[in-house]
Amino acid sequence: MLERYFEFSKRKTTLRTELLAGLTTFMTMSYIMFVNPAILSEAGMDKSALVVTTCLIAAISSVMMGLIGKVPIALAPGMGLNAFFAYTLVLTQEISWQIALGMVFWAGVLFLLLSLVGGRERLMRAIPSSLVAAIGAGIGFFLLFIGFKNLGLVTADPATLVTLGEFTDEVLIGLFGLFLTILLMVKKVRGALFIGIISSTLLAIITSKVSMPASWFSFDFDISPVAFQLDIFGALSLAYIGPIFALMFVDMFDTVGTMVACAHEAKLVKKDGRIERAREMLAVDAFATLLSGVLGTSPTTSYVESASGIAAGGRSGFTAVVTGSLFLLGLLFIPLIGIVPPYATAPALIVVGILMLAQIQRINFQKYDDAFPAVLTIATMVFTFQISTGIAIGFLSWGLIRIFLLRTNEVHWIVYLVMVLSLLSLIM
Repeated sequence: MLERYFEFSKRKTTLRTELLAGLTTFMTMSYIMFVNPAILSEAGMDKSALVVTTCLIAAISSVMMGLIGKVPIALAPGMGLNAFFAYTLVLTQEISWQIALGMVFWAGVLFLLLSLVGGRERLMRAIPSSLVAAIGAGIGFFLLFIGFKNLGLVTADPATLVTLGEFTDEVLIGLFGLFLTILLMVKKVRGALFIGIISSTLLAIITSKVSMPASWFSFDFDISPVAFQLDIFGALSLAYIGPIFALMFVDMFDTVGTMVACAHEAKLVKKDGRIERAREMLAVDAFATLLSGVLGTSPTTSYVESASGIAAGGRSGFTAVVTGSLFLLGLLFIPLIGIVPPYATAPALIVVGILMLAQIQRINFQKYDDAFPAVLTIATMVFTFQISTGIAIGFLSWGLIRIFLLRTNEVHWIVYLVMVLSLLSLIM
């Protein structure tokens, strides 16, 4: 039955290969079980419940992608999106996390509608590639800064705003994890981020900085502190239009970028260049974002780490089903996940931030009408600690430059719409 449903023969794969590929993908993205609760708990949400929700949404969405999308791409709460949720929306803009979850829900609804009616393609073609690259790079810098802060390497200073922190035992443990992770990645060791987090936590336990939990396993899966707590109607304020669109844009960019990269690796691209089952993949991803708001976490997106499972031979949706099932198994280890300190997860934030910075290469710095808005986008994100503001400034500056230069034919009507929404968001 598995052979017939997942078309192992057609995809030139086997059950054993798919199992190994699913395990490989899980190992490379399992760090999110530790990092996502650590980030979102800073917004005042219950950390234990977040661990359950993170594993649960990753399991549900990955299995759905395998069964409906039939592709070897796994999903989980997105890096960058979780930072946007916690640090920009809740901590900086002082929006309650319940309303922020409502915003995640509406971003998912918009993404789903666009995916079902085919509007995603038109939207992606309309948005300047330089701004897409700048948003990715800006989030990379954002994650780097948060990683350095959580590590304790950067602290507040009244004179210079930030300064180098003291090299305490915790900072040294975090630096050990960072360099170990980097060395493992250079050696192309699968699960480098996961190994780095576990190694730092073990060192913290050995040095008595962290205490072992009373039990290693738990069957107490309580998500009630965060699940179904979203404020759907509270998120419909005009002031939240910009952030909702920002959530949708970032989620969409992540998904499309991952989809394109992984589809080519998995030989899912047709002769005319179209990606097989693209609409199904986008619909599952969008529904996962909508469900994230309901279950109590930041938006879920497709993970580029799925490429590791594809490299291990994964070609069918069964790879994603295996990955999702392993996330369910991770629920048993909630007590162990709960003791992981912020300085142990900080290296993962730093490394993911560095990887996202690669997108800056796609910005043509010799073309000033593209370069200036791109740099403004990145700088505003980092210096104001607000991702949505950076996106708004980027669109406004890109469009206004062309309007003042009488090159309005270069500005798609969708970009004009985004500019108006961005302006409303900044005013409100």
